[in-house]
This record gives sequence, C-alpha cells and structure tokens, in this order.
Amino acid sequence: MRTGPKQVLILGGGFAGVYTARCLEKLLRSEEASITLINRENYWVYQPMVPEVISGSIGLTNVVSPIRRLCPRTNLIMREVEDIDLKRQIVTISPGFRPRQLELKYDHLVIALGNITNFHGMPGMIENAMPFRTLADAIALRNHLIHALEEADVEEDPELRRRLLTFVVGGGGFSGVEVMAELNDFVRSVKRNYLRLRHEPHRCVIVQAGERILPEMSEPLAMFAQRILRKRGIDIILNDRLKAATSERAILQSGTEIPCKTLISTVPSALPQVVQKLDCAKERSKLLVNAHLELKDYEGKVWALGDCACITTAAGTMVPPTAQHATREAITAAINIAAAVRGGNQAEFGFEGLGTLGSLGHGAAVAQIGSVTVSGLLAWLLWRGVYLMKMPSLNRKIRIAADWLLHLLFPPELAQTKVAVESGIRNQHFEPGDIVFQEGDLGDSVYVIEEGECQALRERKGQRELLATLGHGEYFGEMAVLSDRTRNATIRACTAMNVLVIPKADFDKLRHSVPLFGHVFSELAQRRAEAGPPHSSADPGMPAGGSGGNSSHAVLFRR
Repeated sequence: MRTGPKQVLILGGGFAGVYTARCLEKLLRSEEASITLINRENYWVYQPMVPEVISGSIGLTNVVSPIRRLCPRTNLIMREVEDIDLKRQIVTISPGFRPRQLELKYDHLVIALGNITNFHGMPGMIENAMPFRTLADAIALRNHLIHALEEADVEEDPELRRRLLTFVVGGGGFSGVEVMAELNDFVRSVKRNYLRLRHEPHRCVIVQAGERILPEMSEPLAMFAQRILRKRGIDIILNDRLKAATSERAILQSGTEIPCKTLISTVPSALPQVVQKLDCAKERSKLLVNAHLELKDYEGKVWALGDCACITTAAGTMVPPTAQHATREAITAAINIAAAVRGGNQAEFGFEGLGTLGSLGHGAAVAQIGSVTVSGLLAWLLWRGVYLMKMPSLNRKIRIAADWLLHLLFPPELAQTKVAVESGIRNQHFEPGDIVFQEGDLGDSVYVIEEGECQALRERKGQRELLATLGHGEYFGEMAVLSDRTRNATIRACTAMNVLVIPKADFDKLRHSVPLFGHVFSELAQRRAEAGPPHSSADPGMPAGGSGGNSSHAVLFRR
C-alpha cells in the first residue's frame, strides 16, 4: 500500500490538461497530491489566436505561455506518451536524450491528449497537404507562403506562377475559415513588395463538405461570412471534399482538380494512436465518459477530457471540441479528483456554452452570444476583446495588445523564420572511451562505421566481457531495431571513430521500400541469432564468423 501524496497524472498540455492542473493546484495541498503533466512542448498554446501568426498580427511567442509559470506546483515532463496501461495504472513515456523509456505509476489519471490529423484513405495528402493544428504548423505555413511568393516572383512559366499563387484550404469550419481569412489578408498585403506580383491575381479556395461554411453557427451568420469572404475574392466550393493530392494539384471528391502548390487541411482528425489502442469503452470513436467525466469502468481513477472524449452534458447535449467547454471540463474533473483524494461531493458537467465567435480577418467577424447575433466590425471588436480577456497572464495580454496596435500602424513582416530540417540520417564522431549506447537502451538506430574501431561489451557478474571488436565498413545495432528489443550489449569506441547513424524510422523506410536492403539485414540478423554464443546474443551486429570485413553486410554498403 503506497503512502504519501496521491499521484495525479495529466496527459496533454492543451486547454483541458493545463486548466485541470491549475484547478488542482488550488483545490489540493502538496501533501495531498503530487501533480504531473506530460506534454510534448513546455508551453501551452492559446489556440484561437494561432491563425493570426500566419499574417504576423501576433508575434510567434505571444500566443504561447510556459506551462511551468502557469502551473508552478505541477511537475512538467516534456515527453511523448507511448502507452497507457489502465489495469496496472502505469503510463509509459518516450525516451529523452538517453534511449530509455520511463514508466510512471499513478493513482488518478486525466487523459486530455486531443486529436491528430488523419489522412488515412486520402492518397498523397500526407506528403503534400499541410495540417493546421499546432503553433509549429502555423510557422511552417507562414514560411511556405513567403517561399511560394518568392518563387512566383522569379518564375517565367505563367502556369507554374498561377499554381504558386493558388492556396487551397480543406474544411470550412472555424479553423478553415480563420486560416483562409488570415492567409488571404497576408498575401494581399505583402504582394505589393514583389515587383512582378503587384498586379498578379492570387486565388484562395475553401473546400467545404457541407451546404455552407461555419456549420457551428446559425445560418444567417454563416451566410454573412460567405458573402464577406467571397467579396474579398475567396472561392468557396460547397458539398465537396478533398479526396487526394499531388505536388501539383488538389483532387476533390467530385473529380474537380485545382492546380496549386499550397494545400492546407484542417480536417479530418482522429484519436492519437496511444488512445485508439486503449481497451476501454468508446463511442463515436472517442473515449466514453459519464456525467462526472470518468472513463467508463474506471470510475474514480481515470478521467477523459477535451477532443479525445465523448462527453454529454447533464441535459443530454453532445459537447463540441471548443476551448470554452474544455476549460469547464477541467474544472469539473479537478473537483471530482479532489473528491476522490479527500472525499466530498462530485460535480456533474452541465455547461451548455455561452456562444461562438469566429474571425473573418480584416476587421470583420461573426458572433453568436445566446440568442443574440452580431456581425461585422462590432463582432470583430468583441472577438478580440473576449479572447484578450481570456488570455491567462497579464504579460501576454499586454504583448498581444501591443502586437495588434503595431499591426494597424505598420505593414506585416515579410521575413521567414526558417528552421532547417536535416535528414534523420546523420554523421557522428566518437572519441576513445565514448559510449555509443548502453546495454538496456532502446534500439533507436543502426550504426555504420566509416572510420575507427569500437568494442562490443556485455555485463557478466559485475564484469564487462568483450564480445567483439568492430572496424571500418561494419555495422551494429540492427538486432534491437529489427526485434524491437532493448540493447543487449554496450558499444564503446576504442579509437577515434566516425559513424553513419540511421534512425529506426529511416531504417524501417529503407527496408520496406527497398526489398534487397531489408532482405539482407533480416537474413544476417537471423544468421547471427543462430550462430551460437557469444555472437548469437550480441546486438552489435558483427558478422557471424567474427569481425572481418568480407561479410555480406560490407558488400551491401559498398554497392
């Protein structure tokens, strides 16, 4: 029986996760509960304002807040969630700098991992469509837009120039409309800086599966939004959807093809893989919870919030995936977790929503507060006022207000904030005595020796046993990668050594895409496994007959 503070584990750093942590800090003392939050980033993103990053009306870092400042009593772990064991009450998170997984035991768990973009069954979308869900997506899109304009300015081929100046957004909900509104404003504003594009038309297209855009709002407001966007030159294609894509065009369900070099998708979405594989009750492909937001069959132990949960209010209304609902869900969950820790009455989730707001950019918006509808400039001022007020820190409120003022006075910035993305396959240098990886580490890469030598060692009764010495042209590490097991030997450089590092994801792509590559490695791995001790169990991947350089793996890399 574990004593001491209860371990509360929160998965996800969106509205639901961060606000749950903030509420728990107020409700529970440190001696009652230890709160830990797992998130890929160390910041929380104010999602409604992310589209404004595209046009530069808000600075990149001003739509984010450090989680450690928002939740000072919460332990933050910046890792990926890899597995959730509901029966054993253990969450496994990804390795950090050292390739070792970490298992965290919990007493109470909050699952708030949101959704991910899902292009399953849509050929070419993964390779050619840009998702828009995160701050990184917004930065990547802004950089891509500037690059497309730079290329269009020097392009002689009129057909290619038209493709470069055509921008397509799949999805006409809030995200799609706000992204397109900001994109159109940005392109229209900065085009005047390009000598050859000043009088060149650009084309913006929204593709919406329904009969109108903004299905979340009343029909009069949606129709107002359609009129405003069309007046600004944005094409709206209704009752159609994206079906596939190539690097040259977007292909719709109806068979229509739109030549373009920029395709953005705000739909569809799905549960993260770690949530999909949970063996628990689901409804509408989401985690099924009761009125207390407890996961079915795990009441008092597990709560699910936000986009990944199927939530119904006390009045029987399905809860939409919006920030205002997520923050109220967090309050309800925090009250119920506090009740589970120290006893007390539970709360039911009954929030029906205060209204909806949607920006159309360029001084226009639509708003619906209860039965009152507002559109145009007044709605735009209301949109900005409400979201600025809801920003959780005074620091960020002042910065955003200053950004908005400067944006009115000066033209948008045109500089790219480029981040070079290198290939996963890379070179690495080791000095004598350096450890490449340790016995027990996860198999995350395969290594090819370009220069130098290393030793394969294994712990035996407190002593390190030498298994083999490997040199130029040889490789090691593939056994653990192929078998998804941990390393069963330590590799130590015995001279200055240069190696080629092939990460597991790239290695898997190569062996699945190039059958000969995969066949040779699988065949050799099998031979080594059958070779007998000590080489049969040595992960480093030396040839079955020793460490000579004439084995078939050396031939593979020389070809």
